[in-house]
This record gives sequence, C-alpha cells and structure tokens, in this order.
Amino acid sequence: MGDYFAWIAGGWARKKSTTRLAGALLAATLIAACGGDSLFADLATEAGDPDADQALSASTTTTTVAPTTTAAPTTTAAPTTTTTTPPPPPPAPPAGNPDADPDVPAEARAVDTSSPDRVIGDGSAASCTSAAVVEAVAAGGVITFDCGPDPVTVTMSATAKVRNDAGAEIVLDGGGKVTLSGGGSRRILYMNTCDEAQAWTTDHCDNQDHPRLTVQNLTFVDGNSTGDETEGGGGGAIFVRGGRFKVVNSRFDGNRCDETGPDLGGAAIRVLSQHDGQPVYVTSSTFTGGVCSNGGALSSIGVSWDVYDSVFTGNDAIGSGANPARGGTPGGGSGGAIYLDGNLFTLRLVGTKIADNHANEGGGAVFFVSNDRTGSMSVDAASSLQNNPSDGFETYPGIFFLGTTCSGC
Repeated sequence: MGDYFAWIAGGWARKKSTTRLAGALLAATLIAACGGDSLFADLATEAGDPDADQALSASTTTTTVAPTTTAAPTTTAAPTTTTTTPPPPPPAPPAGNPDADPDVPAEARAVDTSSPDRVIGDGSAASCTSAAVVEAVAAGGVITFDCGPDPVTVTMSATAKVRNDAGAEIVLDGGGKVTLSGGGSRRILYMNTCDEAQAWTTDHCDNQDHPRLTVQNLTFVDGNSTGDETEGGGGGAIFVRGGRFKVVNSRFDGNRCDETGPDLGGAAIRVLSQHDGQPVYVTSSTFTGGVCSNGGALSSIGVSWDVYDSVFTGNDAIGSGANPARGGTPGGGSGGAIYLDGNLFTLRLVGTKIADNHANEGGGAVFFVSNDRTGSMSVDAASSLQNNPSDGFETYPGIFFLGTTCSGC
C-alpha cells in the first residue's frame, strides 16, 4: 500500500499545481478510505508538493451534510364509505275511491280502536312478528299495532286464526302503516265458526252472530291459498265462514288462490255465510293484482255484499270452462273482480270503480248468478265500470247477471 501511495505522490511532483491540487483531493479520498489523514501528510511531504499544507487543509475541512431523511411512504386513505339509510317510503294514498261520497252507514264504518285490548309490538319494527299477530288474533278483542314510526311489513309464517270462543268482537287495526304478507305461500287470516279446531260455540255454526271480525287500516299482500281445499278453497288473503265480517280502509294486492275450479274463488277474500243473511261491508278499500280461478278479488256463495267507495283494478279470473265446467275443462274463469253464486243474495256498488279487470269466461268485472233468480244487484250513479273484458260471455258490459233486477247495470 505504501509503494502505491508513493507512486501517486511522485506523479503529483511532475504536474502543474492545478493538477497537483486535484491529485491531492483524490489522494485524500483514498487515504480516508484506507486509514486517516496522517498518512496523507507524510505522502505529500515525501513528494515535495509546495501546496501540501493547502491541500491538507482543504482535505481536512469538515463539511457537515444533513442526514438524508427518507420520507415515510404516503398512505392513501381508504375511500370513506358513507352508508345512507334510505328514507321510508312515502305513505300510500288513502285506500278506496277518493272521488266518492264518504257518507256511508254507521255499520259500514271503522271501529273505534282508541282503547285496544291488545297491542302488537313494543315500538320497534322487529317486535311486530308473525307469532305476535297469530297470538293476538287467537286471543281476540280490539287489536292495534305499535311497530315504530315507519311503515312495516310482517311476513306471516303461519295463518292467523280467529278463535270462536275468544270473544264476540275481533278488530285488527293496522293504523295505516302495517302490511301483512302471506309471502306467496299461505293464507293470511282465517275465521270459520264451523271449524271444530277453533271451538264450536253454538249448535248452529252456519248462522251465529259471532265472532264479528273487522279488518281496518291494513294492507294484505301475497296471500296464497292454492291447494288449501278447506270449505272448497279460495280466499288467498282472508277466508271467512259465519259470524259477521267487515273491511274498512284496507288494501289487497297480489293475492292468489287456485287457478282452476268451477266454483272456488276470491284471491283476496272468500266468504261462505253471514248471520241472518246480513251483508259483508267493504268500505274505502282497494283491490289490485288478484288472480284466481274465479273472483280475482271477492268471492262468495249465498252471501250479500255492500261495497262503498272502493276500487277494483287489474284483477283476473283465469280458470277455464265456467260453472258448471264444460266437458274436458277444469272449470272456472268468471268474475274478473267479483264472483257471487248462490240463491237469495244481493250486491250493492256505491261510489265504486271497477276498471281493467278480466275474465277468461263470463263477467270481466262481476259474475252474479242467483240460481233461483231471487238475487238482485245495483250500481249507483257514482260508480263506474270500465274496460273489464269478458272473453266468453256477458249480459251487460263487464257483467254476467242472472237474477231478478240489475239496476244501474
């Protein structure tokens, strides 16, 4: 190593001063790498460099260099995800015909539920369950809901059944915010005074005055009684036999019953008897999207109906072969909205709109057959029937009628 540096120093002695200075700087660098400044001084002296002291001075001048700071890698924040809870749907417009005269008989109006016997729910939507509805209906009395401030849908995992021995009055009031759904797989509500499983309370179950069932301020959707042949079937959302029955300020949408059969029907409601032949009252209610063999909305045998300020639209009777069924057919297909059969009964339509319903056979709006021709039907001036095609037969536009009189038809 010494001979190597001596050779370098000798080279310095043979060059001009500027070259010597550059060589000194190079030597300083090498010396620093190999062991220190003292060796550089000796070499410079040995070479006879007149600028050695200056070079040494330059080489030993300490230059403080700030340490390089490596910046921390920039971290890109994950995009903030804002979860926005959608606002609750706006309340549906009032059920029924908004253009109708609201003056209806007292017996057809809503029941006072300001002092309920039972309340379903504790103020939260989660507390309003199928089991709670089933339990409350079986217990009877005046029943309301407390499911929170927003509309709620309760999908039924079992049909709610009225107990005939639970009291004379059963009122189910949804307050305009509750929808009961059959989930497309079951009937929603059932009352039958002649069903022993629900208790017999008289020896004349087909003509007793109780229970008196009222449903009001409720929506019934996706009820389905297909395959349930109890009492002949039908009644996708509600089935009633016996006692009394009333519907007020309620909606029925997308309910179903069997697609074929000559005399079953009522995608929304099926009724078989009422005490002393008194009518079923339907007030300010709306029926849409019902599908059944007969009666896309209502159906009954031997039962009278008074329908006030209501709307029927988009319902369909899809059976084939009418009643009695033509040879080679399963039967059905009559009464796009309403199918009524039996002997002595009546139908009154007051302030009611029936539009855009359809029947594969007879009566795109109404099928009315009084077998002994004692029944009658009336349509008041505030009601309207429009665009209710009957693919098979009708006696008036949208109506197939066999009875005594059909006033306003």
